[in-house]
Amino acid sequence: NHVRVLNRLPGVDLRAVSDPSAEAVERATRSRMARAYSDYVRMLANEDLELVVVAVPTHLHEEVAVAVLESGCHLLVEKPLAPDVPTATRLVELASTVDRIASVGHIERYNPVLLAAKRGLRSGELGRIFQVRANRTGPLPARISDVGVVTDLATHDFDAVRYLVDHKIERVFAETARRMHRSHEDLFSGLMRFDDGSIALFDVNWLTPVKIREMRVVGEGGMYVIDLLAQNLFFYENADVGYWSDATGRLGVSEGNMVRYRIDRAEPLETELSVIVRSIRGEDFEYVSMLDGLYAVALADAVKQSSELHEPVFFSEPALVLASRR
Repeated sequence: NHVRVLNRLPGVDLRAVSDPSAEAVERATRSRMARAYSDYVRMLANEDLELVVVAVPTHLHEEVAVAVLESGCHLLVEKPLAPDVPTATRLVELASTVDRIASVGHIERYNPVLLAAKRGLRSGELGRIFQVRANRTGPLPARISDVGVVTDLATHDFDAVRYLVDHKIERVFAETARRMHRSHEDLFSGLMRFDDGSIALFDVNWLTPVKIREMRVVGEGGMYVIDLLAQNLFFYENADVGYWSDATGRLGVSEGNMVRYRIDRAEPLETELSVIVRSIRGEDFEYVSMLDGLYAVALADAVKQSSELHEPVFFSEPALVLASRR
């Protein structure tokens, strides 16, 4: 998908693709001008590149991303940033020492429906946020073998919920299970509490025959229902918020208007890559940072720890030693 989108982006010249699988790299470069490599190190040495997209198994992210940054290229590394916090921390600290764009592919942050919901929250339409529910389920993917559903799939929602709530996380509680995956958890249910009192609930698995990507945000002013796949945003108004609640000082809940917002639908991957390209040109800096990627990995580690202990875990801010950019 990255090759497909980069090949058609205006002003982008797709120079090379590297994959150890001869079949995969032939398929990616077929009918394209990009050169094929079986070894990414040779690609970095031979090609004059500005941006490299790292979409390899999670346990290889550090090895490849370090080589990319040390070669002087800008970097987009797929999520999750790394399989664990120490590895993610090393990558964030390295990225802080180079004068290059380094971003993590939390693609929902470029989904137009999530961006529309965030604009609504910033405008105060929902008022204070009470609760966020994230439902991300679907079939077991054959391609994922090195990490479980928490690290691979739930990190999408950890990042998206942090983005919407925009408050510090106090603690998490989780239960996980392995039902069909050979070596990792494929079922996760969890809770997250923020320092403003808002609560997030997560339902994530690789066990559901149908693919679901939904979020619900409940606040004083009503509820957003966000369909991330269909890119639909519905607002269910709380009719008790307004004149009478302002006049009496009392809050209640009753059914009000329902609004389906118009969304200018777009492919999130294309938006993501466009933002990265514009950022390299100095035109846009609204990309997902390496630090955001670290937070998602840290939350995944806290969730897995809570599941092992069967008790809540207080969330600690990642400890970093960041350098000033040259």
